[in-house]
Amino acid sequence: MMKIGIIGGTGPEGLGLAMRFAKAGDRVFIGSRSKDKAEEAAKNVKEALPEAKVEGLVNAEAVEQATVVFLTVPWDAHQSTLENLAEAIGDKVLVDVVVPMLFDRGQPKAILVDEGSAAQQARAVAREAKVVSAFQHLDGRELQKVDRPMQGDVLVCGDHRGAKKTVMELVERIEYVRALDAGGLTNARYLEEWTVLLLHINKIYKAHTGVRIVGA
Repeated sequence: MMKIGIIGGTGPEGLGLAMRFAKAGDRVFIGSRSKDKAEEAAKNVKEALPEAKVEGLVNAEAVEQATVVFLTVPWDAHQSTLENLAEAIGDKVLVDVVVPMLFDRGQPKAILVDEGSAAQQARAVAREAKVVSAFQHLDGRELQKVDRPMQGDVLVCGDHRGAKKTVMELVERIEYVRALDAGGLTNARYLEEWTVLLLHINKIYKAHTGVRIVGA
C-alpha cells in the first residue's frame, strides 16, 4: 500500500486519480486549499468505493502524510502552490501532472514556460523533490468511471531512476494501463504540449482520447 497525496485533488484529474489509486488499495490523501472541499472530494470517492482508504485535508497536511505527491492544480496556480509546499514536499517523489495552457476563444493553447515545462519549473522551485512528469494523457472523467477499465499508455519522464520506477509501478496499478519510459525530464514539455493537441482532437470528434504507443 502506497501513501499518495494529491494536491488539487478536488478537480477532475486529481479526483479521478484518487479514485483509481483508492481502488488499487492505496491510501489516498486529497489536498485542497479548502478543507471542506477536500473532505467533500473524499466523500465522493467513498461513495464510489466504500472500502477506500481516503481522507480530505488541506494541501500541506496531505503532503506531510504522503510518500508520493501528485500535483494536479491548474497551471495558473502551479508556481505559487509549489512555493508554498516546497519545504513540506522536501525530497519526496513529486509527480507533476500539470499542463501549461489556456483557452483562447474557446480553443486550448499551450503556454511557453521559461524553465521548459511545468515539470522543470517544479524542479526549479521544489529543489529537493524527485520530480517526475506523467499522467497528462488520462482523461479525468474517464478515470472517475471506476467500474470501467481505463485504456491507454502513460508516458513517464524523469531524471531520478528510483522515482521514475516508483511512478511507473503506480501507473500499472491502474487496470489495463501501461507505463512507458519516455526519457529524462527535458522531454516533459512534449507530454504537456501533446495534451493540448489531444484536447483539440477531443473537440473535433466529441471524444475522450488518450495515447497508445505501438511497437514498444
